Amino acid sequence: MTPGYHQFCMNTPYADILAAQVREVVTNYKADGIFLDIVGVRECYCQHCIAEIRRRGSDPRNRDDMKSMWEDTYFRYAQKMNNAVHAIRPGLPVFHNSSHVDRGRRDLAQVNTHLELESLPTGGWGYDHFPLSARYAQNLGLDYLGMTGKFHTSWGEFGGFKHPNALRYETALSLANGARCSIGDQLHPTGIMDLATYSLIGEAYKEVEAKEGWCRDTTAVCDVALLSVEAAYHASGSPPTGHNHADTGAVRILLEGHYLFDVIDAEADLAPYKVIILPDDIAITGTLQTKLKSFLTEGGKVLATGRSGLKQGGTGFALDFGVQWQGASEFKPSYFKPSFEIPSLRSSSFVIYTESQDVSLNPNGTVTGSKENPYFNRALFTFCSHQHTPSELQAAGPGMVEGPDGIYLAWNVFEDYALKGSLPVKEIVMHALDRLLGQKTLFTNLPSQGVTTLQAQKGHNRWIHHVLYASPVRRGKNVEVIEDLLPLIDTRVSIAAAEPVREVYLAPQRIALPFQQENGTVSYEIPTWVCHQMVVIQFGE
Repeated sequence: MTPGYHQFCMNTPYADILAAQVREVVTNYKADGIFLDIVGVRECYCQHCIAEIRRRGSDPRNRDDMKSMWEDTYFRYAQKMNNAVHAIRPGLPVFHNSSHVDRGRRDLAQVNTHLELESLPTGGWGYDHFPLSARYAQNLGLDYLGMTGKFHTSWGEFGGFKHPNALRYETALSLANGARCSIGDQLHPTGIMDLATYSLIGEAYKEVEAKEGWCRDTTAVCDVALLSVEAAYHASGSPPTGHNHADTGAVRILLEGHYLFDVIDAEADLAPYKVIILPDDIAITGTLQTKLKSFLTEGGKVLATGRSGLKQGGTGFALDFGVQWQGASEFKPSYFKPSFEIPSLRSSSFVIYTESQDVSLNPNGTVTGSKENPYFNRALFTFCSHQHTPSELQAAGPGMVEGPDGIYLAWNVFEDYALKGSLPVKEIVMHALDRLLGQKTLFTNLPSQGVTTLQAQKGHNRWIHHVLYASPVRRGKNVEVIEDLLPLIDTRVSIAAAEPVREVYLAPQRIALPFQQENGTVSYEIPTWVCHQMVVIQFGE
């Protein structure tokens, strides 16, 4: 059901009409659940909203009061619809879809009986979107599923068909992230189901059916937590605007670096993690500072970039990274020269396009890379070349510093990676993370486009290690397509596991794998696999 297509206001009588429609459907049909599409907290100045805000004794020009009323309107709508369903069919699943589960808005998530993570890679979401959503959703205590579509592009594409290999990969990606699976279609007006569509979906679900016994009731095993910028903005009372490049770039680096990670909000428990990432623009409130200090006291470390780590209001760092904040740099872009070798450049300086901060060293800090400024910013009266001005090749203060609480990088490096995809940027972030982690729980020689997760399955005393590999390519205008699935050979894996391992085997094939366990690490090799492979690590004597 798609009330949002009409964009009606829930302060109008139409809300009662929709509730009546819901009751009719639940009464007359054996529905598996109710899905209410394109709803959410909406900005509205219709006559009903104006009347309501005045009834409350406020002025429609008071935006804060209007925002509060819009929130109330949405929650009143959700309660009305939920009551309409559950008065007739108690426990029937209900989901209110806004196409995005807002990170940092647990209250919005909790109006649902479960979560459906709408993410059509070919429809503009891309293949980075679902892991970002799923790694957050798994910590909210609700069942959740990955919702993709059978379409070549997006919803409403009659006669459009995705390559079968893409659906194999997308459903496997859901399983690897602890999610159930949903593949959307749109029924023809004749009501005739398209056999090609269901043959396509059936091939993917045949693999899911064989694997699902190892995918129920799982929790992610993680080393790293990414504190979402979107979530941090919500926590501060300032909802983010536009695309959140910092979150996207950070997840892309974590995936390509094969780190085990969660995406968290400010309410999350930090205790399970070794490293917390504060990407690019996380202001430190008093509450967050208290949580981070407790985390650091227990031996955790923080990686902060750009403006992250500064006290709310920008008056200096709340944590000790061994630096003092001087302000935002006047130069953009600028350059980073590492004092360590990185694989792609050894020790040459390289450009970073995003905003940077000027910092000075304090006695607790160790510089591991310096900033270099350009001769000048490229502008109307200071012009150089096709893009920007070269570096002066002179140190202009610290660029990366390690202090008692962790490592600080002076640029918005995650935004930079989301927009530019620079290999040296990824390599310096990985260098910082590897230093802070010491030993990763999982190491593998997967190519960078490979994805790996580790899930603990409740009640079975086992870990399920997922590996996936596909290479999306761009076809047409902004359509990411998976067509070829190439086999990977001899994938090596080492996992830190202190408990004795009884057996290691491939699932669902149930083929035993030779393994070694010594010094608290279990190692094995996956000989040949395509698209998705699960490896079961069964504990016990």
